[in-house]
Amino acid sequence: MKYRKKPVVIEAFIWTGGPDQNDDPLWIIEALKKPQFHNGSARIVQINPKDSIKLQIFTLEGRMTADIGDWIIQGIKGEIYPCKPDIFDATYEKVEK
Repeated sequence: MKYRKKPVVIEAFIWTGGPDQNDDPLWIIEALKKPQFHNGSARIVQINPKDSIKLQIFTLEGRMTADIGDWIIQGIKGEIYPCKPDIFDATYEKVEK
């Protein structure tokens, strides 16, 4: 059998990891304020000084890491998770207001 994803509307933005990231939605700002390792929390990390910074998001499934250029999504139940650009483009389309 084949199945199609039900159409749902999500919120998302591209994480740039830089100072130009000035239009962050409130939900990611709140996630960055939550205690580390709690579901729905996030933190900016740089594991190795030679590496670019990353965004770690703690979900029910465990810790997920977003690279600069990845989409950060807030799902229909408020859950937050990263998504690679090619998967995002294949899965989502922009909703006009």
